[in-house]
Amino acid sequence: MYYGYGYGYDWTVILVLIGAAISGLASLNVRRTYAKYSKLRNYRGITSNEVAEHILHAAGIYDVRIERIRGNLTDHYSPTEKVLRLSDAVYGQTSVAALGVAAHECGHAIQHQEGYAPLKLRSASVPLANIGSWVSWPVILLGFILGYTPLAQVGIFLFTFVVAFQLITLPVEFDASARALRILEQDRILEGEEHAGATKVLQAAALTYVAALFTTILQLLRMVYIVNGRRRD
Repeated sequence: MYYGYGYGYDWTVILVLIGAAISGLASLNVRRTYAKYSKLRNYRGITSNEVAEHILHAAGIYDVRIERIRGNLTDHYSPTEKVLRLSDAVYGQTSVAALGVAAHECGHAIQHQEGYAPLKLRSASVPLANIGSWVSWPVILLGFILGYTPLAQVGIFLFTFVVAFQLITLPVEFDASARALRILEQDRILEGEEHAGATKVLQAAALTYVAALFTTILQLLRMVYIVNGRRRD
């Protein structure tokens, strides 16, 4: 493979494969865990959207809409729209897994209400992360084409915005899950085996964010190696 600094086998492809394997395993783990606990119904028979409404109102939040969104585990909270969207696999379901996911998204709504600093920082960093994701490689390749290594280094710098975004995301997601599990237990919505199941679902989901960060770091290391190889030439 040729990157402008010589011909031959590019060993950095191994970093890409490692990252893909880690992300794939994390994704598989969350799907399997969710599938397992989607079969465990909560003994009270309440649905995920009922739990979401309860949690929001208990936190004094009445201006957030709860909507259904197409897809599987596409659940998210939109702070700009003040909308909590639950996927087809979660909305209206009574499973322990669905209640855990709904409570997690409520955790983000509560973060937004309280002005949770990491959530604000993540929201503010989205534009920079998007720029880094889309522009970094083209800038690096343009630097190679022009034979101007500093331009390629600018591409590396742009990609650090993506790494920073993934890093900021971790405390946001971990905190939302912690809030969710605490509320589910305190309000006795889930207890015993049910609460343990929701915990495992949210832990599996959290690992996907850890995997995403690790994969992004591997991509950054690959960029650095390729650009440094070009500079040495």
